Amino acid sequence: MQIRLKRAYVAPTDEDGQRILVDRLWPRGLSKDTARIDLWLKDVAPSSGLRKWFGHDPDKWPEFSQRYRAELKDNPALPALLEIAQHADITLVYAAKDERHNQAVVLKDLLEQAIAQA
Repeated sequence: MQIRLKRAYVAPTDEDGQRILVDRLWPRGLSKDTARIDLWLKDVAPSSGLRKWFGHDPDKWPEFSQRYRAELKDNPALPALLEIAQHADITLVYAAKDERHNQAVVLKDLLEQAIAQA
């Protein structure tokens, strides 16, 4: 199984597998038809407080990653996402402009670690 990352504003492809939006808010200006999202897991996204604190500031990335992982530790939505990732190719879809510093990067790493340990 493969886990990919893709900005919501990049056109979907057949290689995406199941497209899972991992943002708490729907991407601005993007229609549902254009996005072709199969599943919207709002509950796996960072809390509003954490998202606002981070503000996509790369200098806060290490602390954001740590705080977000702590939030995910007891998040009931995470096992559902892991179950999907273990059985199908998925693309974690996000709206952030920064492709290296966003919650989907943390989620992908966490899922890959969990799958490797299973």
